[in-house]
Amino acid sequence: MRIAAWSGPRNLSTAMMYSFAARPDVDAVDEPFYAAFLARSGLEHPMREVVLSAQPTDPAEVAAGLAREGARHSYQKHMAHHMEGMPLDWAGGCVHIHLIRHPARVIASYAAKRENPTESDLGFAAQATLYDRLGGVVVDTSLLRENPRAMLEALCAEIGLPWDDAMLRWKVGPKPYDGAWAPHWYGSVHRSTGFAWPEGPLPEVARDDLLRAAMPFYRAMAARALRP
Repeated sequence: MRIAAWSGPRNLSTAMMYSFAARPDVDAVDEPFYAAFLARSGLEHPMREVVLSAQPTDPAEVAAGLAREGARHSYQKHMAHHMEGMPLDWAGGCVHIHLIRHPARVIASYAAKRENPTESDLGFAAQATLYDRLGGVVVDTSLLRENPRAMLEALCAEIGLPWDDAMLRWKVGPKPYDGAWAPHWYGSVHRSTGFAWPEGPLPEVARDDLLRAAMPFYRAMAARALRP
């Protein structure tokens, strides 16, 4: 099984990748189109040159690698906003998962790592577009944190993957499949060994423009979210 997991940044996407990769039958791939996205967009992101030197910048080369079948399951962590203008033919045989999180939490978390984000940096519209094209299972990560076992068991049942208790715990520290950008973005998840406790009240958001732009897409996806 090839699992394509779509989200914007700061959606617990790395923790979910660690959860699946903790299984002995799953290989993880971390944001394979990131270098191609940076090369095409010209955007200045943290560790840009490191990322560009660590991954292929040719989207066709990335797509060819993702389309290969292997002996084990693969879990591919993708950022929805990386995919504008990128090939999607490789995704036809994948099982698709869409991770969502309330925009207020995403905005607050992202702003702590990179200044002056735009709506396109957060990927809500891009993810909704991909969902309309690819379909799949929507997972609200706030519900995941409330009851990781119940949500993960429901997700595995939905996609036809046998349950494995290994998904509830992973080893502390960096992982060999982490992307080259991990030192900037993955500090919290590197200190973790499992999903964190339930999230508290929504944070205050200074960028009301981002919140207004993201909320319609979030609400539409949340209405389709899997329930344990």
